[in-house]
Amino acid sequence: MLTARPMVLELTLLIPCLNEAETIQTVVIKAVDLLRSERLLGEVLVADNGSTDGSQGLAAAAGARVIHVPVRGYGAALIAGIHAAHGRYVIMGDADDSYDFSAIMPFIDKLRDGCDLVMGSRMKGKILPGAMPWLHRWVGNPVLTAIGNLLFKTHLSDYHCGLRGFNAETARLLQPRTTGMEFATELVAKMALNGRSITEIPITYYPDGRSRRPHLRTWRDGWRHLKFMLLLSPTWVFIQPGAVLFLIGLAGLAWSLLSGGDTGMTFNSQLAAQISFSILTLIGSQILIFGVLARLYANKMGLLPSTRFWRWLEDALSVDTGLVVGGAVSLLGVVGLIRALQFSDLSGLLIGLLVLVFGTKQVFVSFVVSLIRIKESFE
Repeated sequence: MLTARPMVLELTLLIPCLNEAETIQTVVIKAVDLLRSERLLGEVLVADNGSTDGSQGLAAAAGARVIHVPVRGYGAALIAGIHAAHGRYVIMGDADDSYDFSAIMPFIDKLRDGCDLVMGSRMKGKILPGAMPWLHRWVGNPVLTAIGNLLFKTHLSDYHCGLRGFNAETARLLQPRTTGMEFATELVAKMALNGRSITEIPITYYPDGRSRRPHLRTWRDGWRHLKFMLLLSPTWVFIQPGAVLFLIGLAGLAWSLLSGGDTGMTFNSQLAAQISFSILTLIGSQILIFGVLARLYANKMGLLPSTRFWRWLEDALSVDTGLVVGGAVSLLGVVGLIRALQFSDLSGLLIGLLVLVFGTKQVFVSFVVSLIRIKESFE
């Protein structure tokens, strides 16, 4: 028996829902009225996250298609909704009536023009009294947006607006994974990191129509957004700080070794400086290694795009190469240590130890890299 494929629509209006009986009908009716008034070939899709107040029935009665999402979380509901959407474009908005679905034609126009992600901007638009807490408006959202712009090279004014539209197939290809509120950040970050086009449209933000407190938790969800931004930024978190420490340590060590007794320091002071710079070099190199491993793992998990450079580096850090190069470097370090011990050369001893450590790291890092790519190796 053949199963008919669902008709491909132009637009899906996606509404995540968890116990929104007070407002869900109002929101769905506005969305349905927009489709009718603008003669759009579309649907209203409610991704219900386990409501116990009858929200599902109210949404269906108002004209929505309702799907049940067993995995709890804002992001989980939206990810399920994106995969269930029949529309070429998806415009998502909250079920609390804080966004006006009757005013989204500018979003649709931008999507039709080929834009991959159209963000609503409350900051460039109008925030009505009581719609947004002072801390969110003047501290949390601006700070997190500024960090996001810095890390992902975007130029947005509102990273966390819940009203946004995007190409459904593009969103599926990016494979969003976060199940909580940080989904809002992940979608923007992945669009930016993969070179997708992003634009903003000013909107009006209304006080929500609920009598209970919102699902958003200021400090918990703010930290989750920030943490996820940092997890998607191994270059900023690991590689750049590690490189700076490594170069400072290496330069300082070279200066203290090559200057001999011309530094004006006593022998003990000079030895202490050499040890300190050696430790700084080791710390920097270790942070760099963490950064490389984090980036390769993120590439493999689909969290970050894999560029030609990272594919080359992944191949260069294979076990075969690591054993040969790391083994040779380690052997060189051992030879240096033996000579330093023969001539009681403390500076030579430090250099030999450093070289031995770097060679040993190379060997074992290559095993970790091969473990990261082991699935690919057997395919």
